[in-house]
Amino acid sequence: MGFSVHLLIGSLLSGVLLGAFYAAIASGLALVFGVLEIPNLAHPAVVVAGALLVHTLNSWGIDPLLSGLMLAPVFFVAGIGFYKLYRFAFESRGTVDPLRSFSLFFGIAFLIEIALIMVYGIDFQSVEAPYIGKALALGTFRVPYRMLASFVCGTILLLALQQYLSRTMSGRAIRAAGFDQDALPMLSINPGRIRQLAFGLSLATAAVAGSLMIVIGPVQPSADRVYIGRAFAVVVLAGMGSVTGTYLAGMLLGIAESVVLALFGASWATAVSFGLVLVVLAVRPAGLFGRVR
Repeated sequence: MGFSVHLLIGSLLSGVLLGAFYAAIASGLALVFGVLEIPNLAHPAVVVAGALLVHTLNSWGIDPLLSGLMLAPVFFVAGIGFYKLYRFAFESRGTVDPLRSFSLFFGIAFLIEIALIMVYGIDFQSVEAPYIGKALALGTFRVPYRMLASFVCGTILLLALQQYLSRTMSGRAIRAAGFDQDALPMLSINPGRIRQLAFGLSLATAAVAGSLMIVIGPVQPSADRVYIGRAFAVVVLAGMGSVTGTYLAGMLLGIAESVVLALFGASWATAVSFGLVLVVLAVRPAGLFGRVR
């Protein structure tokens, strides 16, 4: 099978644009799973819920990207509720059983999907905006504005998250909670509130990622099944808790999927994320950009 330079450049361009979207989806998971070690399997389902709520707001005439920002505070509050449920079920009892944690979040993801099906049905839902359906001509390449919008917004989201975690007191406390939670009380910091804040932030990013998801293409309630493997793959590839690594790992996954799609077809592209994870874990268990704790 021939593989021209033109096709390679197109694949790389598509992969970079798609990679920022993957990083946006995984950013919230990088906070709760990578930093706090809470296996939130329901995160992709929350992203899908955000996407469909953006569809509802868009039907009222609100821009989909603006809708994602409007939903972020609502999802932040919901994230606090999520964490309180998790804390009541596990952390307040002194021990956290990983299997039971997975079961809890799997159940939540299932309930979210069922609720979305009851409200929106099983059909795909989409949004309308001036930048959807149009493309930017770059020589012989045509880049959809919807992908450019997703790339720009995803990049801004990861940059803002990185700046927050590295430059603010509460952000540094979130990172510290991932290394030594017991040391936080010595600094007059409540570990429970910091973890609660991190969970709220993770769901706020899910609202923004949901708006990017439905801008890229139509979404149905069961779409979380498509992205759950990719989201965890990005977090593991990046190295647990690395926001910069999450962005770069998203790029790596997006480019790898696009190249494999062009070479071998869509059926092989879905296996890329798991293949990359297996290779990276075998060579560097801490992830490409992570540090051994």
